[in-house]
Amino acid sequence: MEPSDASRLQPGDNVLFIDRKEREYLRRLKPGGRVHIRGGTMEADHLIGLAEGCIAYNTARERFLVLRPSFAQLIPNLPRRAQVIYPKDIGPILLWGDIYPGATVIEVGTGPGALSMALLRAVGHTGHVISYEARAEFAEMAQANVRQFLGETPNWTVKVADALAGFAERGVDRMTIDIAEPWQLLPAAAHSLRPGGVLLGYVPTALQVKSFVDSLRTHGEFAAVQSFETLVRFWHVKGLSIRPEHRMIGHTGFIVVARRVLAAEKAVENALTP
Repeated sequence: MEPSDASRLQPGDNVLFIDRKEREYLRRLKPGGRVHIRGGTMEADHLIGLAEGCIAYNTARERFLVLRPSFAQLIPNLPRRAQVIYPKDIGPILLWGDIYPGATVIEVGTGPGALSMALLRAVGHTGHVISYEARAEFAEMAQANVRQFLGETPNWTVKVADALAGFAERGVDRMTIDIAEPWQLLPAAAHSLRPGGVLLGYVPTALQVKSFVDSLRTHGEFAAVQSFETLVRFWHVKGLSIRPEHRMIGHTGFIVVARRVLAAEKAVENALTP
């Protein structure tokens, strides 16, 4: 079967080179340029036009499988100065955060932009993501990564601002928070989220989970609080050797989810109104 045009590598593509030991190298195909990997090079022009899934050799005669990266493969290879959210956590964030096409989502804390990209892919062209990032250098890196790996995103707004000062947006469908003390944002989040909206926080330690969950339950405008972590263990399968990998991605962070609800006194008032 002839490769389709969609499968052929294009100028500017981000390409994953996988060696015989399944180590991954992310490179960009620049016309006229060279790809440098493991002590050898490949001419980018020789790779452009080839189909994904081909085998290529560098000048050191190292063998590589050539593919465009999946999103899960892209995330660990992102250029970054801040800790990235792992693919194993981004999946549950999208699912438990109920991020859907057409949603308006506020993201607090961009990091290198991995979650920003996931949110943009999930809301689609009809949705809107507004990212608040207090550090200009992190916002710039997230924007550069999104532009390079996702392209132009007119439905993404990045604000270099302290979210603790409040959000300008109202009636927001979903909110994700990736900062050290997410409970400090609850008053502003309650004003910004619509009733029924989902608030999701990502924190690394059990003490942060305790503070966040306690604050959600005492606030009065959040309910249905859940907290969990995800663990992923890959398996080694080769010939008759079938066993768990010696190394696994264990704890990386906790996910805390809650729903925005009407305050108890407001709910009583509405129930009594004819």
